[in-house]
Amino acid sequence: MSGHSKWATTKHKKAVIDAKRGKLFAKLIKNIEVAARTGGADVEGNPTLFDAIQKAKKSSVPNKNIDSAVKRGAGLEAGGADYETIMYEGYGPNGVAVLIECLTDNRNRAASDVRVAMTRNGGSMADPGSVSYLFHRKGVVIVPKGELSEDDVLGAVLDAGAEEVNDLGESFEVLSEATDLVAVRTALQKEGIDYDSADTNFVPTMQVELDEEGARKIFKLVDALEDSDDVQNVFANFDVSDEVMAKVDA
Repeated sequence: MSGHSKWATTKHKKAVIDAKRGKLFAKLIKNIEVAARTGGADVEGNPTLFDAIQKAKKSSVPNKNIDSAVKRGAGLEAGGADYETIMYEGYGPNGVAVLIECLTDNRNRAASDVRVAMTRNGGSMADPGSVSYLFHRKGVVIVPKGELSEDDVLGAVLDAGAEEVNDLGESFEVLSEATDLVAVRTALQKEGIDYDSADTNFVPTMQVELDEEGARKIFKLVDALEDSDDVQNVFANFDVSDEVMAKVDA
């Protein structure tokens, strides 16, 4: 879930240890399969696959599951499904714009799951293009803080095309053009800086500020959407202050 970045990082941590672990594993495995099918099994020549594997390892997906997914995707092992990416657009409570990225082998099931989750949780579907213009596709790298300062991270990535570094509390978010993602990630590796994930995400150009009630509603909607096996990512243009986030967490 990507909207309010601090929420996204908090959610990522919770996801690894909570009951949805199996669901998270399945989605990460699916990413690996698709990356291997699209660009081949050679990690050196397939940066998308490299990043998908890195993310899975960070989330404690067992190596044997990762290896099997690569083989299935590359056609070296039977059982791979033919997944396609579909984007759905809609509005959540308080007029929050929502982009839903599905990776599915059954278009009808995915559409039905998304529609049901939206209508039951105060959302509505929108026509293609009516919401997506509010987002830009960006490269997003999440770097755990540890002993690092913002200047350390900025110094490592500036020449690689990074546009900004944001302090998320326990980690830094490095934004770049989607086409510069691999260069930014490689620059961090060269400096020996560890990172949690490197993805191309839809980042909102404007955000809707939410109060506690609004935040609870949008989080409930996002949870319902992410509960579908076909939904890979949910992007939304809301912002929640630290004060409101603290109330919701409590």
